Amino acid sequence: MTRLRLTQICLLSLFAFMGQPNLSFGQSNDSPPTQPAFGRLDEATAHQWSELVLDGVDTQFPNKLSLVYTDADQLKTPKENFPAFYGCFDWHSSVHGHWVLARLLRTHPDLDAAPKIRDVLSAHLTRENIEQETAFFGRDQHKSFERMYGWSWYLRLAMELDDWDDTDARRWRENLRPLENLFVERIRDYLPLLTFPIRTGQHTDTGFALGQILDYARVMKLPDLELLVIDRAKAYYQTDIDYPVQYEPSGHDFFSSGWNEADLMRRVSNSNDFADWFEKFIPNLDERLRDGTIEPVAVSDLSDGKLVHLAGLNLSRAWCMRAIAMSLPDDHPHRDSLMQSASDHLSAGLAYVNSGHYEGDHWLATFALYALTQSDGERDE
Repeated sequence: MTRLRLTQICLLSLFAFMGQPNLSFGQSNDSPPTQPAFGRLDEATAHQWSELVLDGVDTQFPNKLSLVYTDADQLKTPKENFPAFYGCFDWHSSVHGHWVLARLLRTHPDLDAAPKIRDVLSAHLTRENIEQETAFFGRDQHKSFERMYGWSWYLRLAMELDDWDDTDARRWRENLRPLENLFVERIRDYLPLLTFPIRTGQHTDTGFALGQILDYARVMKLPDLELLVIDRAKAYYQTDIDYPVQYEPSGHDFFSSGWNEADLMRRVSNSNDFADWFEKFIPNLDERLRDGTIEPVAVSDLSDGKLVHLAGLNLSRAWCMRAIAMSLPDDHPHRDSLMQSASDHLSAGLAYVNSGHYEGDHWLATFALYALTQSDGERDE
């Protein structure tokens, strides 16, 4: 993308933020801006994001339930249905908010907020709470609830806690197993029935969920689940060519279905085979990066719960582009341009985290943390 266009996006971001608190990325508003780097999260930002998420996971309202009711007796508050994951506006955001807390506690154990994080995770991730949520999801009327977006974030949370040498984390991890096992069973039943992938820039995108599930299957050493995901990924996407990048984004996107697809396919192919597939999937990539076809996007209204999705699009594109670049052969001509675009997208997305508007604040820290620190099943100790 051109530097002029990046400057325009930054200015639009600033105008969207005018009059709002917490404009900075881990620094005071008087400090000069710094370029964020993949794999690094400073203590100030970790503290800021932990406070943001701690507030969200205990905020029951506003809340979007998106449930099917079969009688009036089922009308309950979010906390009555979901004693563990009732906050952060919706179930999946609460789940991945807990992932943020677990990851920050694991990677930054000396945070000022660490004791509070432990208290919140211990209060929410109890055996009784998870068993109650498992019973809720086990009802036939809820078999498609949070499929597969929320399910995959729950598996990511389980993966984060797994093999962590920490007394509390071992307890939390064991408590997650009943609902975890239900989701794995549901995935095994569902994927053979999903004839076509769901291609969308929002929650139900198949490519994103399969990438998360594949990471989980490999870390947990579940070869049957791994092979099922690989088989479905290749059936859905192996022959795709000429992805229409010029059609993106749609107005409410927080994902690029195409970049999610490529991020999945790099997981199921060796480096050279993936490079061949990727060249056909997005031909003339460098030209499209130069001419502005693929570039970060600005958010016009941070108080609009749908329009603010575009902030997440910047972050999800960033993690996809970086992972794809790292999967290409060392001498591949697209590596450097992809890494630069990933960095530009990361910078644009991070500017919107902690804006003071709950519409984005209840979830954007997750996308930011994932973009900065996550790599498949690897976990920073």
